[in-house]
Amino acid sequence: MRLFSCTSCEQTLFFENERCEHCGCRVGYDPALRDMVALVPDGAAWRPVGGGRALRFCENAELHACNWLLEAGCEDRFCLACRPNRTVPNLNDPERMDQWRTLERAKHRLMHTLLRLGLPIIDRYDDPEGGLAFDFLADAGDGGRVMTGHDQGLITIALREADDVERERMRVSLSEYYRTVLGHFRHEIGHYYWNVLVRDEGRLEECRAVFGDDREDYGGALKRYYENGPPSDWRERFVSAYATMHAWEDFAETWAHYLHMIDALETAGSYGLETAPHVPKAELLTTRVDFDPFREEDFGRLSGAWLPLTYLLNSMNRSMGLPDSYPFVLTPGILQKMAFVHRLVRGVSQGVERRTETGQ
Repeated sequence: MRLFSCTSCEQTLFFENERCEHCGCRVGYDPALRDMVALVPDGAAWRPVGGGRALRFCENAELHACNWLLEAGCEDRFCLACRPNRTVPNLNDPERMDQWRTLERAKHRLMHTLLRLGLPIIDRYDDPEGGLAFDFLADAGDGGRVMTGHDQGLITIALREADDVERERMRVSLSEYYRTVLGHFRHEIGHYYWNVLVRDEGRLEECRAVFGDDREDYGGALKRYYENGPPSDWRERFVSAYATMHAWEDFAETWAHYLHMIDALETAGSYGLETAPHVPKAELLTTRVDFDPFREEDFGRLSGAWLPLTYLLNSMNRSMGLPDSYPFVLTPGILQKMAFVHRLVRGVSQGVERRTETGQ
């Protein structure tokens, strides 16, 4: 995520800010611009400082769960990021309200990334059968457990994932290296885009050549994975143990790591980060993020910058006594899979960029 600036006083803003701490202006995220804007009131609406179209906040802004903007005359109650919500928890419960806000912060970051990549976001209002929707569900009082997952565009996130203690307990019990709320969103949206960009675009055989046969029985694969675990050599070919379970999960895990890489590289570039370690063979750890990862065509340039950055992130965490920020090893086989995801995404992004440049 890049840094933003207040359009009134140029103070640095962060993605979740609702107000500029320097000049006091109300600020919001304009998805049409992919940018934060400072606002002044205009009757029941808001306008950007210096002039511009009339805007209003998403209804969830009143609950401090969203800072996104809509056109003032739009009939929708909710912004592009909140509109796909199908089910939210009981917001009269303060604990569940806080957990829902945690989920929304992660989802809004996800949606910003999808917008920056130019990926289609079609919700169930426009496609009732396979459009994107979110259910945020609490476990049942009788002991029933909600399962995070995806089903034909419907992404279910268990509310307990917003509980740091519970999420860490699950991470340890499942022997996972990494488990975050944002990671869940990035993984599950990968299933949605497998439908949209692979299945619906006729790229099944190309995808199968990289990730394996998705026609394998999913239930049987799931049972086998939880009974036997991953193969002993999984680290050579898969980004995580869970990716070994089925071709769909391999794609979704790889997709999530592609988004991890793109977003972190943008953050590094926004801070002007470069590394030049004082060690022999420093070229292996040297990088400079002086390009836009969302528009970069060359996957090798992305991965070439990403690997040294992960070494830096992990070393900084170890210096603070924390677990590795990115506890994964990206082998040539895994990078080949990430490059396939990159080609899928750039195929869509290039079309959006061409239409933008020609004013279509």
